[in-house]
Amino acid sequence: MLRLMLMLLAVTVGTQTAGASPGAPKSSTSKNRVSKSAGLSRAERSLIKSRGKHKGRMVGWPVPEKDLLPEPPARPSGKLHIYSLSYKDDAEVNIYNEDGSFNVKALAEINHIFKCRRSGLEHDIDPRLITILSQIYDHFGGKRIELLSGYRFQRRTTSNHFHGAAADIRIAGIDPRQIRSYAESLDAGGMGVGWYPKVGFIHVDVREPPSYRWIDYSKSNPDARDRKPPRGFKRRDPQS
Repeated sequence: MLRLMLMLLAVTVGTQTAGASPGAPKSSTSKNRVSKSAGLSRAERSLIKSRGKHKGRMVGWPVPEKDLLPEPPARPSGKLHIYSLSYKDDAEVNIYNEDGSFNVKALAEINHIFKCRRSGLEHDIDPRLITILSQIYDHFGGKRIELLSGYRFQRRTTSNHFHGAAADIRIAGIDPRQIRSYAESLDAGGMGVGWYPKVGFIHVDVREPPSYRWIDYSKSNPDARDRKPPRGFKRRDPQS
């Protein structure tokens, strides 16, 4: 345990594939809110305390292998209802065919819902991520998942959003910390889960190991330069 704590405290806080920016709150009120009401583990509280919680700061740490599932969780029902807050459009599908294979038409609908809000471009969304979203949908009683950000055609190509492998989500009436906790319980390796308390959403992605966790206290800037489309790109709206 001591070795684990030392490893967590030694983790460098910086830009990860989550696309977070530096900073975190200073006041004692914020301290109580984070340490008591956020449902953090002892290791997480120690790490946050060691970093000072400066405003806008991201705190992140890799997930020890012993905390991962030994094998992937059971397959979900395949049902998924997801709503794009950017486009005010939704998809209500089953991602599986009767034989258990992925339903290509359903995946195409999800790709459309995930399209970049700045460029309007679509990208194939990683089926592993879609499977996780279906598991979340099942767990929370079939409540519609709200998508804040899916695919992003942006300048910073290291983001999992750029590769169609990340989603920023929330569910109306559900505490984001509950979504965070459940998403983490699905991790058999190769997942990123981030919590954004200031904005009230959870980031979920699929990635190469190791798995990663973070808390980002920034207010989030969707119009940050690195999130804009590459220089020279001009959006072309579809002709009627």
